[in-house]
Formats: sequence, structure tokens, C-alpha cells
Amino acid sequence: MKHVVDMAWTDKLAFEGDMDGHKVIVDATEEAGGSDLGPRPKKLMLTALAGCTGVDVIMILKKMKVEVEAFNVIVEADVTEEHPKRYYKMKVIYQFKGKNLPLEKLEKAVKLSEEKYCGVTAAYQKAMDVESEIRIVE
Repeated sequence: MKHVVDMAWTDKLAFEGDMDGHKVIVDATEEAGGSDLGPRPKKLMLTALAGCTGVDVIMILKKMKVEVEAFNVIVEADVTEEHPKRYYKMKVIYQFKGKNLPLEKLEKAVKLSEEKYCGVTAAYQKAMDVESEIRIVE
């Protein structure tokens, strides 16, 4: 199996990508010479992680018959000061909203995503420290 993304340069520092028929634009800030037409490419790494693990957790919780009112995945990343500026640590915050949510099932769903199903987590864990936290808000 192979995944392919085709990024076409459009203007200044902007690129438009075709991902499975969906358009994604990335660009640099105006200060860096771009036009700020889209997110920075590196931050898409955070989006990939949040989306991958988020989908897993919701699918697993549905199988467990756990219903949440709302769910957010927040990813915080620390960046090196020197070039190449890269992420060296990420924290994934799983924020659930609901009443009487079973913590043990939430923990199990997160653990299954992190250790078995999410390919983005698996790749990032080889490159940096990835930690997580579960928050429940009512």
C-alpha cells in the first residue's frame, strides 16, 4: 500500500495539495514571504495526530457503547530552537464532555489508539516523546 499527496506550487510560498480529491492549501506567513493562504505545513503534523487518534477513540467508544456529548483532541508540541526546527515533544490531550463517563473505558480507548491502531502516533513515538492526558469536563 502506498499513500500519495501531490503538492503543486501556486504562488510565492503557497502550495495546493490534492489528497484523495480534497484540496489542501499550505503557505507561509507574510513575514516569511508567503500570503498566509493556509496553515503552515509543520502544524499539519499536529492535525494528522489529532485526527488519527480522534477517529480511533470515537470508533472504539462506539463499540463500547459509550456516548459522549463532545470530544476534542488537543495536541501541543514543543519546537527546537535550532534548525531544522522540529518537534521534539508532543502532548495529546483527550477532552471528553459528558455525564457519568466511565473513566476506565475512556482510558482503554485511548490506550488502544495509542498502542495499536493510530499509525501517526506510532510514527511520531519513534521520533519524539509523545505523552497524553485525559480530561473530563461536565
